[in-house]
Amino acid sequence: MPFRWTEFFALAQQIAGTSGAGYTDEASNRAAVSRAYYAAFCSLRNYAALQLGFQPQGTPRDHNALRLHLQALGGEWATLARYLQELRLWRNQCDYDDEVPNLNELTRLALHRAEAILQRLP
Repeated sequence: MPFRWTEFFALAQQIAGTSGAGYTDEASNRAAVSRAYYAAFCSLRNYAALQLGFQPQGTPRDHNALRLHLQALGGEWATLARYLQELRLWRNQCDYDDEVPNLNELTRLALHRAEAILQRLP
């Protein structure tokens, strides 16, 4: 049975802003942003492959190729492409930068953007 990528979104919602033994709320917020991106990207990639003519190659180039494909469709798909771009930028910040300004707000926005993408998909 294939993995349900929406589980990453549920996990992101659950861990955002939490702290525990050995980790801070900064770590959980960074992880939440990352998981929110992958929930949205993988769900949208799979939907686009089945319903929108997207042909993923299974390489890192799929991240950009999916956004370009959605932009070309226009309308609501172009908006979702923009949301996906924002999520990827935020994920990169959280995964690679030593300091992430306004992390609490960024986490809130990332969860909102990912949810908007996931709600569009059946």
